[in-house]
Amino acid sequence: MSDSLQTYLEAAEGAGKVLAHARLLVRLAALYQEIVPSHLGQASSVANYKSRVVVIHASNGAVATKLRQMAPTLLATFTQRGFECSGVQVRVHARLDPETARVPAQKPLSVRTTQELAALSDSLPLSPLRTALENLLARSAKQE
Repeated sequence: MSDSLQTYLEAAEGAGKVLAHARLLVRLAALYQEIVPSHLGQASSVANYKSRVVVIHASNGAVATKLRQMAPTLLATFTQRGFECSGVQVRVHARLDPETARVPAQKPLSVRTTQELAALSDSLPLSPLRTALENLLARSAKQE
């Protein structure tokens, strides 16, 4: 079964074009990581290769700007290493890392602040502000 799957993947009428393109992207990505400084390589990646243009995704605008400045060097190196390349296109494509979506740490209220907010809450008539202060104090008490 694995032979027939491999044959299908490599056949031109099957997924041969996709497999060939994937192999090309893997080689291109490895070369890209060799060329760029490590901090830029960590914040960017080769996204595609189409119409002889290498498409690179950068995680933010600063990285994209630096890569655009390096585009002539990247282009020359890709060409020297055997890739038919006529251009480098850099796009900002923010990555969705779990680390970037951190929940902000909640800081507990000081004893003095808690006492002053409690006194303020007690002095207010029943209102949305009083309810909000009571909820804030209750959440603060749970954190301690």
